[in-house]
Amino acid sequence: MSSISQTDFSETLKFWPRHNEALYRRLETKHSWLEDVPGDGSPADPLEHQMVLNIGPQHPATHGVLRCVVKLDGERIERCVLDIGYLHRGVEKIAENKTYQEFMPYTDRMDYLSPYSNNVAWCLAVEKLAGIEVPDRAQWIRMMMSELARISAHLLWMGVGLMDAGAVSVFLWSFQFREDLYTIFDEVAGARLTVSHSRIGGVATDLNDTGIALIADFAERFPEAIAGWEKLLNRNRIWIDRNLGIGYMSAEDVVARGLTGPNLRGSGVAHDIRRFEPYLKYEEVDFQIPIRTEGDALARYFIRMDEMKESVKIIKQCLEALKTVKGAVRTDDAKRSYPSKDEVYYSMEGLIHDFMYTDTGVTPPKGASVYHAIEAPKGELGFYLQSDGTGSPWRAKMNSPSFSNLQGLETLLEGAQMGDMVILIGTVDPVLGEADK
Repeated sequence: MSSISQTDFSETLKFWPRHNEALYRRLETKHSWLEDVPGDGSPADPLEHQMVLNIGPQHPATHGVLRCVVKLDGERIERCVLDIGYLHRGVEKIAENKTYQEFMPYTDRMDYLSPYSNNVAWCLAVEKLAGIEVPDRAQWIRMMMSELARISAHLLWMGVGLMDAGAVSVFLWSFQFREDLYTIFDEVAGARLTVSHSRIGGVATDLNDTGIALIADFAERFPEAIAGWEKLLNRNRIWIDRNLGIGYMSAEDVVARGLTGPNLRGSGVAHDIRRFEPYLKYEEVDFQIPIRTEGDALARYFIRMDEMKESVKIIKQCLEALKTVKGAVRTDDAKRSYPSKDEVYYSMEGLIHDFMYTDTGVTPPKGASVYHAIEAPKGELGFYLQSDGTGSPWRAKMNSPSFSNLQGLETLLEGAQMGDMVILIGTVDPVLGEADK
């Protein structure tokens, strides 16, 4: 390879797109790998022994449109810079131009592996802002469906992560149960993926007998499937060696970099919003918070597997509670929630209320502001809202766990082998729909 001086290399930057130039400059300023070789004063060729490589944004192992710019020394990743924003849709600004209820379906498109959790997080924040009381039955339904969404998200993490490591069979098995979950969502909400079942003040519809039977059947069958997967994987030498000691982060590291969810608890930080800042009915159910102290990719695998077991325990308790908790599934206040369809179709007052709520909706007090978060499958998902007294938020900001967790990915990748990159991206489990916002 012919020698290229530092000056010549800098000249070529003039012809690159400005975005790419900024990214490569970040590699240069973050780490001085374009400096002169010490000693003889001759200019270093940045391409002589090292390679700058783009992984993504169109790459199946990046779990979305994530671009990783890495500087390689052989097979070792010396430096890494992440480039996000390819899926940016301005969702926070959209929220400020919609009524509170109009924006709710947009949340399905954030972490689209767990849309029900997103719906619930938004509605809880708005209800806190406007001081709306939600009926008990609706809270139990929301909690149960959110735990089903947690299992669905973890199943995709497990299936895709194992497929990245070469275990295609587990991918197919996990998706069999995800199909069962989609059938449940379809029965309960009328949609498989973008469920939009929550409403400000409750949920759209109550559970019917078919939906309850499907959920109960899933809760009975699923633990046996988890046991089978653990029997296959927990003592599998290939899988263990592929993850043991890979992507280590200490408790201090994950806190300093803002990681959340399983990535936080996999390093020994015992924090889960469901336990420490309970919402819905989590303080009334019995469940454990899985914690591991090893801080590597294998620990994060064990955390998510154990979380699915705990979710089944919560779902069964919700089913028992729903046998006795009867009544409305949405607040009975025309100024704070949509009327039922029976009211809309068969009474003039219901039709008027439906029209007015669609036009304006909830109007929280002027100057009110709140932050409310839930424990989504990937970690803390929170919304900060400011009200100006109208039917739309004056300010809406989203604290998304995928964005928070990506802050630690550069640290995980630097010093790792190139062959471990897909494992490390998978163990962080980002969804770019909520990271780019």
